[in-house]
Amino acid sequence: MAHPIFAHQMKSQRNKTITLTEAERKELKKSLFSVRRLPEDFTDTTIRADLFKVIGRIPDHFADLIIIDPPYNLSKTFGTSTFKAISDDDYRAYIRSWLPRVIDKLKPDGSLYICGDWRSSAIIYNELRPFLHILNRITWQREKGRGAMQNWKNAMEDIWFAVADPKNYCFNTDSVMQRRRVIAPYRHASGTPKDWEETAEGNFRNTHPSNFWDDISVPYWSMAENTDHPTQKPEKLIAKLILASSNPGDMVFDPFLGSGTTSVVAKKLGRHYCGIEQDETYACLAAKRLQLADTDKTIQGYTDGVFWERNTAIQQRKH
Repeated sequence: MAHPIFAHQMKSQRNKTITLTEAERKELKKSLFSVRRLPEDFTDTTIRADLFKVIGRIPDHFADLIIIDPPYNLSKTFGTSTFKAISDDDYRAYIRSWLPRVIDKLKPDGSLYICGDWRSSAIIYNELRPFLHILNRITWQREKGRGAMQNWKNAMEDIWFAVADPKNYCFNTDSVMQRRRVIAPYRHASGTPKDWEETAEGNFRNTHPSNFWDDISVPYWSMAENTDHPTQKPEKLIAKLILASSNPGDMVFDPFLGSGTTSVVAKKLGRHYCGIEQDETYACLAAKRLQLADTDKTIQGYTDGVFWERNTAIQQRKH
């Protein structure tokens, strides 16, 4: 069966979705590692393999930051493989089969983020809790799709934030400030802005990050980061995690790499990366995006060291 990414489609000029030609795929395969050909040094590598077959051969305590976006408990096709929805007990056993082994790769002062939806989040929390100190739950607005007729539209996802040592971990608050419009600007008696900035583009204030994110745009066809991966996470979302919980030169590890967002954002932000992806075509997409990141370091919605609100005119123009 042909991979869905190679299905023939006529793209409009505005469609920026990253695709692969067969020639590109053959060439990009050469840059991927496999179970039979693992590197001595896992720095800046993409491994095309089943996680269960390779995780035991990756050094323990090598990652400063781990970002995990596992299959949610939904029936979903990923390239040439399918994850089928299972019972809660079976999904719990599935998480348990790999999560402790992935946590072994975390440094003693490292941080871990793991994604989930309303079905899987509670199970993930309970499986994570015995191994790490859970510090927070991020909820982000996944604004996509038209909704359901007989239920509330599913527009939120969770990210659990956990650390190995609650007294010794990285968190760079100033690196993840958000720039918001000021609707009712207060002024000092002198008339100067009070805790906000007056610009030709409008009034803005930099605010500290919270655990609710409503500024994320899910990748779509006119965004340069978009691929045909069915559950691709936005670069802006991953950038917040990487900037907050790692420093330049740190190692970021993603055991469910997909089309490469974690590795690509790590590279753009001056971190090292290691990712595992079992689907060959998605791994090749990751390799292509990593090549593109050599010349394009931009991240949609992140400009001048701050994260802008969704659809803010100034940040759109800069990108």
